[in-house]
Amino acid sequence: MKTVKLINLILVLSMVILGIAGCKSTATTEPVVEPTKETVVEPTKEVVVEPTAEPVVEPVVIRYANWNLGTEEENNMQRQLIAAYTDLYPNVTIEIVDMSDPDGQGWDALLTAYAAKGELPDVFMANNVPLYVKNGWLADLTDLTAADADWQNVPLALKNGVTYGGEVLGLPAAQFVMGYFVNRDLYEAANLDAPEYGISVEDFTAAVIAMHDPTKGMLGLDEMEFMMGWYANTQDPALRWFSFDGAHMNYNSDAFKAAITFAGEMKQYTWQGLTDEQKANFTSVGPWELFTNQEVGMRWDGGWMIPNFAQNATFEWDFIGIPGGNQALVMDVMAVSNTSANLAAAYDFAKWMTFSSAAYAKEAELALAMGSAPKMPLSVDAASIELYKSFFDNPGIIAALENLDNSLIESLAKIIPGYVNARWEGKPGIDIGDDKDVNMWFMFNFANDGRYKYEDYAAQLEEFANRILDEALAELNP
Repeated sequence: MKTVKLINLILVLSMVILGIAGCKSTATTEPVVEPTKETVVEPTKEVVVEPTAEPVVEPVVIRYANWNLGTEEENNMQRQLIAAYTDLYPNVTIEIVDMSDPDGQGWDALLTAYAAKGELPDVFMANNVPLYVKNGWLADLTDLTAADADWQNVPLALKNGVTYGGEVLGLPAAQFVMGYFVNRDLYEAANLDAPEYGISVEDFTAAVIAMHDPTKGMLGLDEMEFMMGWYANTQDPALRWFSFDGAHMNYNSDAFKAAITFAGEMKQYTWQGLTDEQKANFTSVGPWELFTNQEVGMRWDGGWMIPNFAQNATFEWDFIGIPGGNQALVMDVMAVSNTSANLAAAYDFAKWMTFSSAAYAKEAELALAMGSAPKMPLSVDAASIELYKSFFDNPGIIAALENLDNSLIESLAKIIPGYVNARWEGKPGIDIGDDKDVNMWFMFNFANDGRYKYEDYAAQLEEFANRILDEALAELNP
């Protein structure tokens, strides 16, 4: 055995020597063969493969409060979206917080009770954002939204609605366009051009008057109330819903006084302008029935009615928004608590339930299976619009969806400190006849009833309202 090893070693060394010699000599005509790696056989080492450790995923519990969850048996869209989220993230448990209210305390009172116990839900629907800001409940989501691609496609009007002092303190949970819906068949049957999205105030007025014929059970417009909300904006774009300019109410402005006058002039073409004798010509017993009974040319309503109209209307209809090519917008808000143990996880779930483009695609899939329809997307891009159009392709709805940034936010009571008193509940110290110490609602509701002249009180109403707004804002940011 030793002899064989010695011979092998001599052969290997001879080859190495010959190779070296060949490198130094240029006279030989024999080809030089370089030793290959295979020539030298290295002793092999046994490779020990360590088992790969699975990444440890920590369990996460997110406590969630919402008023639209229905029951487990109903298994509505909200509950199905929660299930879809936990399917994607099995380590996450969504714990539904009990918000039952047998004593009628109200949503905010229930939240306050949880906060007092140190048990504020991680994610919850917001009924009164200024209250939560004042109480210091809300997480600052500014950095998280700034890094979120879906957030970039959220309409500016919605972003502004949840931004306080430059900080994003909530997430838009839903948006519903508000404006006029038109019965196109009625206009065509009357040989009239049906109003369309973008109609001017003048043409809108003419279309209302042309359709109006109460002797035949036909109204031009359903109600007068909402004209005070949008008209001032058509005269002065700086004024938003009900004359709010972002900081103050402009009740004494020429534009808002014109809105009061316009609503009064149009009253005669609405349900509120009918006599009891004229009402007898209608099948409807109230303005809410006029549109589906085809007894009105145009009706004011919100986007939550779109699925109902699509399913039940027996005529061609469309959304035309507000004259001038705009729309009011109702928004719901979702809040994330600053006491959440895992802010990133709470934000991610809140996003899924609100403006996530992936969740919207899932909602559309679920809605199709349920024979229903998804709500309007909150992160609005070409893909989400096309997805929405697969359910509703009315031209006016799509035009509004593509033009949301400048919308008039109608749900100011949810997001503007002091607005409830500045618009409805506050009492400016005014007596109107036998009605003593009336509130703001009274002053606007009866502005065209002949009980008083609005212009006589406009300055007082504006001063009173703006004092309320200023004081409420000061309390929010002491």
